[in-house]
Amino acid sequence: MELGNLTGFSEFLLLGLSEKPELQPLIFGLFLSMYLITVFGNLLITLAVSSDSHLHTPMYFFLSNLSLVDICFTSTTIPKMLWNIQTLSKVITYEGCITQMYFFVLFVGLDNFLLTVMAYDRFVAICHPLHYMVIMNPRLCGLLVLVCWIMSALHSLLQCLMVLRLSFYSDLEIPHFFCELNQMVQLASSDTFLNNMVMYFVSVLLGGGPFVCILYSYSKIVFSICGIPSAQGKYKAFSTCVSHLLVVSLFYGTSLGVYLSSAVTQSSHSSATASVMYTMVTPMLNPFIYSLRNKDIKRAVKTFLGMAVMKGPIVLG
Repeated sequence: MELGNLTGFSEFLLLGLSEKPELQPLIFGLFLSMYLITVFGNLLITLAVSSDSHLHTPMYFFLSNLSLVDICFTSTTIPKMLWNIQTLSKVITYEGCITQMYFFVLFVGLDNFLLTVMAYDRFVAICHPLHYMVIMNPRLCGLLVLVCWIMSALHSLLQCLMVLRLSFYSDLEIPHFFCELNQMVQLASSDTFLNNMVMYFVSVLLGGGPFVCILYSYSKIVFSICGIPSAQGKYKAFSTCVSHLLVVSLFYGTSLGVYLSSAVTQSSHSSATASVMYTMVTPMLNPFIYSLRNKDIKRAVKTFLGMAVMKGPIVLG
């Protein structure tokens, strides 16, 4: 292969999940359906929370931010994949690849940090219930979300700047359905030692750190729940954490599964298939997890849909 100058050569090929033509309509239909469900479900959660004054609390504030991030997260990769299938083209520009990588890393980091902040919110609510509204005041909530954005943006910028220093072959084929950071580093033709060191160090720091904080928060929560004398009180306290625990388990479980599958099989296409779990399945299931186990969310969604149905005939009239 010939080493290309990226100032003159500016296109890569995304091979996708499968190169078999007969599977493309199936993949297109499946991913389009999942994408629409993800966007509609998370958008419904966000609109329901914003329209119901009873849900203007720290927990639902963070939930609505998580839903917005999930919409952006899936929109970073899936529309481009659907466009490539529809146009029978696998091309992505170098600039488009770097941009996609930046926003993908940004929103993965935001998901991670927001789940950590939500664990802290549950810790304060259960371990310090009398001071909850004082500690989790609107200013602190806004500041926590702002810090999540800043840390994620800086991390994403660092990773993209590290990729920009690499050289690539001119006929580069990416065995994935989006420009994934690890894949790009592995496919570089220049020395990637520094990139790998930075990538793994930051992954441990920004991935493992929040996970440890979540474990610590829930260890304190478990001790506090065990101290509640009545069984009904224990159930009520634990029920406020179940949805968040399921989402955390899904997020970290699928992420770990992707890492293990790529490490064990050493197959790029296996890694791409496993990536579907945390890029599509997790954001799609989050609204169902929070709405099915939460009476307040179900009530707010029904109220919002009822208002939308009532306004429809008025607008048409």
